[in-house]
Amino acid sequence: MTFSTTNWRRAMTISVATFALSVSSLGAIAQALTLNGAGASFPKPLYDRYFSEFKKQKNHQVNYEAIGSGGGIKQFIADTVDFAGSDAPPKPAEIAKMKHGMLLVPTAGGAVAVAYNLPGVSDLKLSRETLPAIFMGKITRWNDAKIAAQNPGVNLPDRPIRVAVRSDGSGTTFIFTSHLSAINSEFADKVGANKAPTWPGTTVGGAKNAGVAAVVQQNEGAIGYVEADYATQNKLSTAMIENKAGSFVAPTLADANKALEGVEFNNDFTTKNSQDPSDGYPIVGVTWLLVKKQYGDAEKAAVMKELVEWILTDGQDINGELQYTEIPNTVAQRAISSIKEGVSVAGR
Repeated sequence: MTFSTTNWRRAMTISVATFALSVSSLGAIAQALTLNGAGASFPKPLYDRYFSEFKKQKNHQVNYEAIGSGGGIKQFIADTVDFAGSDAPPKPAEIAKMKHGMLLVPTAGGAVAVAYNLPGVSDLKLSRETLPAIFMGKITRWNDAKIAAQNPGVNLPDRPIRVAVRSDGSGTTFIFTSHLSAINSEFADKVGANKAPTWPGTTVGGAKNAGVAAVVQQNEGAIGYVEADYATQNKLSTAMIENKAGSFVAPTLADANKALEGVEFNNDFTTKNSQDPSDGYPIVGVTWLLVKKQYGDAEKAAVMKELVEWILTDGQDINGELQYTEIPNTVAQRAISSIKEGVSVAGR
């Protein structure tokens, strides 16, 4: 067969173009990566926004399933996710099972609201004495003299209190029980700070923040604890809680910020004194990402570093929009450095 110079050049041009297109396609695949995470429902609204904006700017897909802090830690240990979310730092026994190691990254702070369903009752006040007593099953009716004493002039119904709690292992529960343990020694002994405590008395369980919010919303006389934004989204009434200074404070962003201004971060980014802040709204906590020290994929390691840096810089501007507090810049910069220096690729 005769093959002319013209035909040869045309064939080479097509081959080069096809090769270039193939390389370009491979490059696009390499650049657009997917990361999968799971864990705390407390920051779910915030993480959804983070990851949507991150995809728009960086073209990487980040999926996050809200299954509770306990579930996120379990999946992280099982190595079925690239990262996890938790409102409670993992315990030493849990960390020991994490075969790729773990670094904590604080991403936001926020308030845990005490939501209630009492038609006709607004601005309910609960003291440092009555709040733990309700959740220990020691105060069982809404017109109890101790609640009435803090709410003069309020027509409290002669109705049983239905206590709604999380049915799953939960960082929101950890934040809530940490505060109650800090202000009441009996609660600390009987329940303690725990992601999945054994509650005294009769309780109704709901899965995740949304589940507890639904229990409260659907049952008159109910009271429960939820991330503040869930209470706002579901138009739930929230109690004013007495703080260490003796003031009754609502779970607003301004008062959550006031409380978290004095929080100190340890070297591993756990906190020292968030259980009972001296001012502002008293039931507050920090939420973290759990990041592996070693990834099996160099590109995933690189994107994870990029994601953390974005969250702790550009992403922090989103926090206030969704009623979360920001991480102090000095702490954020330390955390970015920790991830840049601490995350590596297995075998390298």
